[in-house]
Amino acid sequence: MLFVHAHPDDETLTTGGAIARYAADPDTRCVVVTCTLGEEGEVIPPALRELAPDRADQLGGYRIGELAGALEALGSPEHHFLGGAARWRDSGMGHGEGTRAVALESLHPRALTASGPEEQVAQLLAIVDEVRPQVLVSYADDGGYGHPDHVRAHELATAVAAARPEIVARVFHAVRSRAALDAGIAGMPADQPFTRPGPDELPSAPDDVVTTRVDVAAHRAARVAAMRAHATQIAVWERGDEIVYAMSNDVAQPFSDVEEFALATGEGPAPDDLLGGLAP
Repeated sequence: MLFVHAHPDDETLTTGGAIARYAADPDTRCVVVTCTLGEEGEVIPPALRELAPDRADQLGGYRIGELAGALEALGSPEHHFLGGAARWRDSGMGHGEGTRAVALESLHPRALTASGPEEQVAQLLAIVDEVRPQVLVSYADDGGYGHPDHVRAHELATAVAAARPEIVARVFHAVRSRAALDAGIAGMPADQPFTRPGPDELPSAPDDVVTTRVDVAAHRAARVAAMRAHATQIAVWERGDEIVYAMSNDVAQPFSDVEEFALATGEGPAPDDLLGGLAP
């Protein structure tokens, strides 16, 4: 299993349960690739805001530690930074409608999207050739919510899977269906501390694109611990079995014990297991 993510915290937010599930399987090699250090992220805790890119610009280094803590909570999967730590910088984003992201006009020279993907494809291919993953997981072509680095991660994952069909049997996109999102929002307690999302404010995918739903309830504690490890980026509210989280925009997002995926390429039965039906 190879998960290709854009920034630290993406692995936890979109696929944390799947990572924990497959990292716990002694017969599965579970590997996470992170493309950037997330240097352009907004910082939630006031005590850490001097790390921000418009101040000390030390957020990327700090997030290496956050990512290490999150991956440990998720079962210590194997991890690689694309091209090595800090080879590629977070491209940043502007804010579009709702929580949609848009590309910035000016980019740092090392930004993931400041140049063509050729070098990055070669770096990811080197990992694929070494790991030989049967399953590769990333984002849909819009990156889930439009962030240019998520879109680039999708492009890289798609390119390496196409280049190595003899290795990669399936490509999945991590998604959240509209039905699951609406049900989660409806179930959020009225007194949770974040701003309740407006109609269509949170990104979602059409229900009919979902091919695989992975029950990750057994890994709830690990996922919450991983979210808390990413303290600069994620705020978590927890009361008993009720969990709600928010990013720096303070918009409440529901926590689910099921992670959803859309099979992009490949065949075979995989309704509740990304590896289901594949020969070991």
